[in-house]
Parts: sequence; C-alpha cells; structure tokens
Amino acid sequence: MKTGKKTRWLVYAALLAMSALLLTACSSPSPATPTTPSTSAPAKPLVIAQGVDATTLDPNFHSETPTGNVANQIYDRLIGRGSDMNFEPALAVSWEPVTDTVWEIKLRNDVKFHDGEQFTSEDVAYTLQRILDPEKKSSQAGNYSMISEVEIVDPFTIRLHTKNPFPILPSRLSTLRVVPKHYVESIGDAAFSTKPMGSGPYELVEWVKDERIVLKAFEGYWGGAPAVKDVVFKPIPEPASRVMALQAGEVDIIVNVPPYQASSLNNTPGAAAISVASIRSIFIPLIPNPGSPLSDPLVRLALNKAVNVESIIANLLEGNGTAMTQALANTEFGYHPDLQAYGHDLAAAKSLLAQSSYPDGFTLRFLAPSGRYMMDKEVAEAVKNQLEELGIKVDLVIQEWGVYVQKLLSRTVDADLFMIGWSSGIFDADGTLFPWFRSGQTFGYYQLGEEKVAYMDSLLDKARSLLDAAGREDLYREALEIIHDDAPWIPLYQQKDIYGVSDRVNWLPRADESIVVFEASWK
Repeated sequence: MKTGKKTRWLVYAALLAMSALLLTACSSPSPATPTTPSTSAPAKPLVIAQGVDATTLDPNFHSETPTGNVANQIYDRLIGRGSDMNFEPALAVSWEPVTDTVWEIKLRNDVKFHDGEQFTSEDVAYTLQRILDPEKKSSQAGNYSMISEVEIVDPFTIRLHTKNPFPILPSRLSTLRVVPKHYVESIGDAAFSTKPMGSGPYELVEWVKDERIVLKAFEGYWGGAPAVKDVVFKPIPEPASRVMALQAGEVDIIVNVPPYQASSLNNTPGAAAISVASIRSIFIPLIPNPGSPLSDPLVRLALNKAVNVESIIANLLEGNGTAMTQALANTEFGYHPDLQAYGHDLAAAKSLLAQSSYPDGFTLRFLAPSGRYMMDKEVAEAVKNQLEELGIKVDLVIQEWGVYVQKLLSRTVDADLFMIGWSSGIFDADGTLFPWFRSGQTFGYYQLGEEKVAYMDSLLDKARSLLDAAGREDLYREALEIIHDDAPWIPLYQQKDIYGVSDRVNWLPRADESIVVFEASWK
C-alpha cells in the first residue's frame, strides 16, 4: 500500500482509539481485570437477571442487548473488544487493508465448535452471507452492506471486498458473532434460533422461555476453561423484584437498578450497586405518516420544547443521565460539539403549536416498553404528562419487550411515537445515523420529503466510504445539523448504567453494556 494511504489509515485508527480512551476515562468505576479465580467455585450457578428474556438465540437476527448478552457466552466475535473498548484478537488474529477496498483477515486455527468441529474461513463467509441474504431480512444487513464479496483464500484466511472504501469495517466486525455453517445448514434457521451452537466459552443446556436460560462451560474453549462453570440468565421484568432477588442471594448480577434503590442496595450485606457511564442513548422517534400532525415541523419542535428532559434526569434518574443534544452519543466519532439541546420552554412550545396546522390539539399514540431500560415505564409516563401540558392528548401503551421489539424489526409500529434505547457499539456515527436516517434501513423512519431524504442518503453514503477522517467528521456534522433542525426525534438522555453485584463474584460492568461471563470469577 502506498505511504499516503497508510498515513490516512493511521490517522483514522488514532481517532478511533482516542474515542475509546475518552469513553474509558468517563466510566466509573473503570473496567478492570477480575481478581484471581477462587479454587473452590460455589456449587450454585452464577445467576444474571435482566429485565427481559432473549428474543432469539440466533446471533445474526437480532438487534437488542439482552439477547446479545446471552449470545456473548455462546458465540465468539470475529474481532474482540476489551473492557477498555479497544480492539483485540478473537476469532481473527489480524486484520488489515491490502487495498482501499480489500481487507485481509487471518483467523485462529485452534478453534473448535461445541460439537468438536473445526472453525474455518467457511464459517465466517457463511455467517456474512446469511446476514446479507435479502430473503432472510436480518436487521444486521445494513451493517455489512458495503461488503461485495467474501473471498476464501485458505482455511484460515479470508479477504473481504467492499463496494467502496469502508474504513470502519473492523468496528463492524467487532459486532459479528460467527455461527457454524455445518450445524445451521443441518438443522435450519428456525431450529437454530432455539438450539444454538457456537465456539464461545459456554454452551446451551436449556431455554425455558420467559423463565431461564441455562448454560454450562465449554471445557474445550480455545481461550481456556471458564472460571465460572454454570450460568443462568433469568428475566425479571420488575426492577424492585430484581433488587429483592439480589438482596436475598437468589441472583448474582442484575441490570438497570433504579437510582432510588442504589443507596439501599449498597447498605445490603453481600451486595453492592456499581455504576458505569454508558454509550446508550434513550430517545423517542416521531413517525410523520401522511396526514399526521407530526408531519408539521412546528409540531415536532413544540413537542421537543414541551418535554423537560432535565427534570426527568434529576427527579427520576437522580442525576444518572446526560441530556442529549443531538441524534448521537457523545462517545461516537462524528459527535457535533456545537449543537444544543432543544431545552424545556412550555410557553414557546404552546406558541409553536398555535402557529402550526394543528392549533386546537390532537391525539398521539405513544408506545413504550417496560423492564427493558432503566425506569423506562416511569420515563414514558413522565413524557406523556409533560406532552399533555401542551394541550394535546397522549395515548400511552406499555408493551412487553418481545412484542415491542418485533414490531420495530418488522416495521409494524402502530403508533405515532415510540421510546427506544440505542447503543451502536462501534463508537462511530455510522452505527447510529446509517440505521436510523438512511432510507431503506430497518429503523429508518426519516420520512421528511424525498429531496431531503435523498440528500441525507448521499451524506451518509459518502461518509461511510471516505478514508479521510476529518472529511467524514464534516459530513456527519452537516447531517446532524439537518436532523437537529428537522426535529424528527425527541432526544432524551445518555444514561448511566447501574448494576447490582453480589459480593461472591468478581465482575465489573462495561461501558458497552456487554455482560461477558468469561471475565468473571468467584471470590
């Protein structure tokens, strides 16, 4: 590769590393390597309580963190990320561009799937091809749509050809969990979604839907035998019930501890609350269907000014959040430092509504989940009440997560607005702006005129294929300014995650919300 091209790659890599370091610096406590495992592990398993159950055990057909946390144990990623969010070898031992549109990836040659079969390049190629197969309608397809060809060089070397330069390919591959071609082809996609097999540190024992997922250590794991031998994931939707289960010693790790219970948890013998700055943002997309009041930009801006985000952060989250200023987390490359939050101003909101095409008010159907995010139901209720102070009616519908997420993925959301959390996990604007604001994507509800949509598409397409980091940043900032002016979302906050952890286990949370049991050990 020519010297100029190498320099561009080095500059871009440095910017990605800087983003990860900034993220690590703002985390509290800082991720650390667990202490030496106990030689006498407890007889009972490590029990992890999330607010919702997994929706599938197929890692290539979901886009939500609770499901991903189960998949983290069963499958390996192609490229790993350490607790400091920096890249590290996983199934791939090296990755480098050989031209602007070709990446060569060297794979480990000592990896076995849970049935003893050898992992090879065929499995990587198959995984990417099944995600990109339009008939399978994977929600992850947009992540890899720049790949035009997967070339198998030899059993442990592949080359990925891209349609255009794709500088964030390693970031995308750090979210790719590889499945065994021979096994999936033998049982089919439907069976694989409930009877998974991977090459990860744990294998499935049983899945009782909405009750438990039981895993056991895979002793042949290439990374070494896990310190924790048995793991159970339990869905406990009510936050108070999760806290009580931890206090009673029934579970060992719980997610989304309500802020008001964190101090009492710290006063409980045998458990503690641990917080970490998160890359997750919570926001409310507005769906401007034809004839909807949300098609009026004055209405969208009025809704934004009616919502008191700072009050929600202060009173419900007890300060465990930062108000969003834009459609991007402050840890992502491309973040626009000059944009400001819309700010709460009810008088201004009422004035905007009076000037709109709907001065006499209207009714909006608002969809929100319960148990998925920290105090999600309570936040949705607060937003409903604040919007109604504007003089409109809000029909709030709280739904179970499995039903809720299926509507999002199938684009059958039967509402005018809905609450969702997002963390792209790649620390780059492409991970958020492309799936949400590029037309034709699963989450693309940006329907504000053909000309504007076409221009946004051109900005995002150019940004994801530009090698010059500064040029990419300029394109993303222009896109963010357009989005900010259009107000197609009600941005809420970037949250601080609070976990509850038993004193009997060594484990610290990560900023990307991934629960990696292989990093845990018994005290």
